[in-house]
Amino acid sequence: MPHASQASAGIGLRAPHIGRFQALRPRVPFIEVHTENYLCGGPMRAALRRIRLDYDISLHCVGLSVGSAAGVDETHLERVAELVKEIDPMLVSDHLSVATLGSVYTNDLIAVPYNEEALTVTANHVDRIQEVLGRTILVENPSRYLAYEVTSMEEGDFLAQLARRTGCGVLCDVNNIYVSARNFGSDPFADLARFPVFAVKQIHIAGHETSEDDGAPLLIDTHDRPACDDVLELFRVARAQFGALPALMEWDAQLPDLEVLLAEAQRVERFAAPEAVHAVA
Repeated sequence: MPHASQASAGIGLRAPHIGRFQALRPRVPFIEVHTENYLCGGPMRAALRRIRLDYDISLHCVGLSVGSAAGVDETHLERVAELVKEIDPMLVSDHLSVATLGSVYTNDLIAVPYNEEALTVTANHVDRIQEVLGRTILVENPSRYLAYEVTSMEEGDFLAQLARRTGCGVLCDVNNIYVSARNFGSDPFADLARFPVFAVKQIHIAGHETSEDDGAPLLIDTHDRPACDDVLELFRVARAQFGALPALMEWDAQLPDLEVLLAEAQRVERFAAPEAVHAVA
């Protein structure tokens, strides 16, 4: 059984940490990996199979492009399905976004407009993905940096309708809610309250940076630092709203030592504990 460092929130396991993770065998409830990093086989996939013997694994995709007007890349989907069958993950997720422009995969996850047309396109793609995978998936709210004139519904309402049409679940990323709300001047707690309680099955927490755009602050979802107290307060409210769901601390860039990431997962969980009281500016 896993031992050493303890944390109740899961962590994202990235390539530089795999060796240390296997040696330390920390006590975490689950790990999450980026699916596309394991589609080609090789040593990383072999390591994932070994880790799966002792840990639950969540597969987090970035390339299914569920919001793309071009349709699902069937070849990519079949490769994901092979990994899902091999690993038998606890959860499979991707983003409510576009990851491809034509035949080109982008480095960014482009948010979709929240309207009926996009809802129909996305629902059709989610149906196809779930048919091929033979299981439900979770769809994550993205960070947003631009607004569409054709938007006609709120993000939480869009996700609720998507879940009702397809039976999918929702991955609630509280950092993305916070980043989007601050970028567009909305209340992150009101935005969170619109998320469908019946559909949310996992929560993500991460760090972000603030840059200046023509003199105005712009929050960017960077996953390269600890989560700020404002985001953790949103997580605490999400835990009260949705219950004790699997929660994950994401850290993808400027990676610290594994022990630092494990300590951050512990801090996240302590912050959300029912007895914890915090003053957030």
